[in-house]
Amino acid sequence: MSYPLYVAFIWHQHQPLYKSPEAVTDASGQYRLPWVRLHGTKDYLDLVLILERYPKLHQTVNLVPSLILQLEDYAAGTALDPYIALTLTPEAQLTEKHKKFIIEHFFDANHHRLIDPHPRYAQLYSQRQDEGRLWCLENWTHQDYSDLLTWHNLAWIDPLFWDDPDIETWLKQGKDFTLSDRQRLFTKQKQIISRILPQHRKMQESGQLEVTTTPYTHPILPLLADTHEGLVAVPNMRLPERRFQWEEDIPRHLRKAWDIYIDRFGREPRGLWPSEQSVSPAILPHISKTGFQWICSDEAVLGHTLNTYFHRDETGNVEDPKALYRPYRLQTSQGDLAIVFRDHRLSDLIGFTYSGMDSKAAATDLVGHLEAINRCLVNQQQEGVSLEQPWLVTIALDGENCWESYERDGIPFLEALYQKLSDHPEIQLVTVSEFLDQFPPTETLPAERLHSGSWVDGSFTTWIGDPVKNRAWDLLADAREILAKHPEATEENNPEAWEALYAAEGSDWFWWFGEGHSSNQDELFDQLFRSHLAGLYSALNEPIPPILRQPLEEHHRKRQHRPESFIHPVIDGFGDEQDWDKAGRIEFGGGSGTMHRREVVQRLLYGWDHLNFYLRLDFQPGVVPGKDIPLELHLLWYYPGAERHNSRANLADLPDQAPLNYYFHHHLGINLMTESVWLQEADEKSFWKPRNTQAIAAFNECLEVAVPWADLRLEPDCHLHLVAVLADQGQFKSYLPEKELVMLQMP
Repeated sequence: MSYPLYVAFIWHQHQPLYKSPEAVTDASGQYRLPWVRLHGTKDYLDLVLILERYPKLHQTVNLVPSLILQLEDYAAGTALDPYIALTLTPEAQLTEKHKKFIIEHFFDANHHRLIDPHPRYAQLYSQRQDEGRLWCLENWTHQDYSDLLTWHNLAWIDPLFWDDPDIETWLKQGKDFTLSDRQRLFTKQKQIISRILPQHRKMQESGQLEVTTTPYTHPILPLLADTHEGLVAVPNMRLPERRFQWEEDIPRHLRKAWDIYIDRFGREPRGLWPSEQSVSPAILPHISKTGFQWICSDEAVLGHTLNTYFHRDETGNVEDPKALYRPYRLQTSQGDLAIVFRDHRLSDLIGFTYSGMDSKAAATDLVGHLEAINRCLVNQQQEGVSLEQPWLVTIALDGENCWESYERDGIPFLEALYQKLSDHPEIQLVTVSEFLDQFPPTETLPAERLHSGSWVDGSFTTWIGDPVKNRAWDLLADAREILAKHPEATEENNPEAWEALYAAEGSDWFWWFGEGHSSNQDELFDQLFRSHLAGLYSALNEPIPPILRQPLEEHHRKRQHRPESFIHPVIDGFGDEQDWDKAGRIEFGGGSGTMHRREVVQRLLYGWDHLNFYLRLDFQPGVVPGKDIPLELHLLWYYPGAERHNSRANLADLPDQAPLNYYFHHHLGINLMTESVWLQEADEKSFWKPRNTQAIAAFNECLEVAVPWADLRLEPDCHLHLVAVLADQGQFKSYLPEKELVMLQMP
């Protein structure tokens, strides 16, 4: 018997609890941030409505309980956040404080996709960027504020709903909006949000959709069981001073998620998305005992469990796919549990890379990867030209944030992809439960062998180990012990204390603390975490520790940090800050350096996606190549641990000191005046040979460079080190970063 290649898409829809437990004395409401409301009008409903047009395609959507509860509050009109409170305020009543907040935060969106397409919104954004915030404060009229308040909400409504008569009218009108328009727009938001849960239930009942859930407030269950689980993947990790061990909280989160699901969907859930795809042996019996039948995690967790590594070919496909593309059975003391592992690269392509490509080309690329997987599986059979056993490719990712970077919120990409998959004779989209019902796991993983880790590098370092993250765990441990000293405070007679605990145990706060991730809302996330802990103390009539009144860290941009996520900058030499917001950066200010670099070169930014490596140099304004700065930039690469031919850099007067005296494999040269680019590669005789390259460079207000990974011919996940040298006609002048390297990893 022959089988198609089965593919399970799992879309993860999640927002943390933005409702502050602290008393609110103004009219801004208890919801501190607007993201449930804005993503509610842009990302949750349209995703399944588009799918409904393609009835042959079945998928899985995960709805986190904390998201469900907040969506219901907005639909009922009982949720109010500061952003919508300002939207509903008459312009003449806006204070200077209100106006400063609006100028700062009502452009919080991808300006390429959500601002630039709308002329009036783009005009106001350009004024803020070009003239400055103070100019806007001093010059904007009441009408300017009214239009900005309207566009901030209107731009976040998905294009799928633009044929609504009211929305269509507002889009055509474009400007001169009134308070009445804004009030009606808020009503429209509530109407869209009110359709989300019923539509998911309807499609689940029709069999096209499977809805799964997550522990109540999205906590990392392995770390609730024991923060020492962080040592499994990183044995030398520095842990919090207080060991957090509250395994008894795990069944509480699971049971609350279970009950909320049954109440909203009229059936028992089958699948569980463990928060951050984090798993460990200790949590499995609790999951099975609650009644869940399957969970999902990341390929890195499977690799650690099997003590293997999923090598990929130069196109990014797994060379030996059989271990990854199948479900496994986990044997626990409370019964068996199935687990599937996502293809990390395919998931990331949708999440981070395809938004920078033409929609049809991106859809074709993804289908091409699936076809390549199918061919590889067929070729690994002893005979035959079709699959002789069922295989399951799992693609699982965030179902909301990525679409902000796509053309028309991803509609053209999804339509192209879904049409290709609907017509494909060898690929079939299924829900995870559909596959498991027909093809139960045949391979078993003893529960005690399962690796303790998450979707981020198979470890927990994103949420623990950093000094600030550790301090947060210590504060949480203190509060949890106080609650344990109040046995009379049960969930029935003191639900406020327990709800505050559950909110503080969520993973999101730890994500933003310390190194690794940053946003312009870091200070507010810090405040929300501490307010949840303070709410616990208040509910127990305990004094609130003074430390909870102080931020866990100073919230400012650091001099140097690693990339936070994939980036997709437009290479035009103007350095759009939003394009580079998640890039790694090294600031050059103060300290010694050759060529007075601290006055000329201000910072180096770098990052990547699955297609390109990106680099940007910011100079002092007005510098001229060949006059104020050297004429050329040379990028020198080498690959630690890789067996490659290498050679010394062919630059005159190059100092004999590390890292300049290293042997390199690739040399990319850029003429800053002409923007011409050339690539060389070291051969077996240590000679430099020209190579074709599709790299591009642009120099205007800054230098921006994009180098295709394909030019470097690397295996995915390969580590590489880079040094940048400034030179005139091949003669060394200076280099950066001084006495260190830029360390990269191909995705």
